[in-house]
Amino acid sequence: MTNHLVDFHVHTDNSYDGNHSATFICEKAEFNNLRAIAFTDHCEVDRCIKDYAHERAVFQTFFEISKVKSAFRGKILVLNGIELGQPNYAPEIASRILDSQKFDVVLGSIHNLRNGFDPYYGESFTEDETKDFMNEYFDEMINLCKWGDFDVLAHLTYPLRYFFAKSGILVNLNDYKKQVDEILRLTAKKDKALEINTAGLRQKLGRLQPETDIVKRFKELGGKFISVGSDAHYADDLAKGITEAYKSAFDAGFDSITLFQNRSPIQMKITEEN
Repeated sequence: MTNHLVDFHVHTDNSYDGNHSATFICEKAEFNNLRAIAFTDHCEVDRCIKDYAHERAVFQTFFEISKVKSAFRGKILVLNGIELGQPNYAPEIASRILDSQKFDVVLGSIHNLRNGFDPYYGESFTEDETKDFMNEYFDEMINLCKWGDFDVLAHLTYPLRYFFAKSGILVNLNDYKKQVDEILRLTAKKDKALEINTAGLRQKLGRLQPETDIVKRFKELGGKFISVGSDAHYADDLAKGITEAYKSAFDAGFDSITLFQNRSPIQMKITEEN
């Protein structure tokens, strides 16, 4: 699909759930002939209200990225990114974090609701619990898009991984079409990129997040930019599923994927054949 393998959603061990250093991941990226990588360690903004640890981790990530940028210059394009979780819950803190250093790319995401519940930590779910969560989740995604100080909307369908893995519930997105369309419309209107996240392919869900029909709908609603990311928390998962993400973007009508430098979009062409 393309000769340029990239990964714009990668976590180091500075994320609370990460496992490998930036140096080790870059070594893996070089071995696998990646052209570019964005380190996007977690910063759960709502947790920063009471716990400064997430902000401290941002500075540690920046320090380590600075080192690998120098060490791998000419081999891999290393981008300084961040995944801001729930920034719309505490926008003043989110703005302070974004002003603290120079980012190449900012991912915006929702992991937990305002009550703190994240399905990643749930043991099992009922159909009613799933519906209640998804309605509130998509409402918060709309609020995130209205806030808007990010570059890439990450893993739009994040909760689907855990509802299926833990309770076998496969969410029908047609039940939330109005909310999903509003999210896509706002993302397109504000010239943000929609991420095709490949983590679901490695999990029981077995699907891209979102799938091609949603990416196509984003295009229909005026979307211009597509980003791709493995959401890797282990070096071995780096760039897994990225070629499938390229194909999904192409099948949805996009001829390019987007990387961000200094928070400005740069298009990379997708071709039908290598």
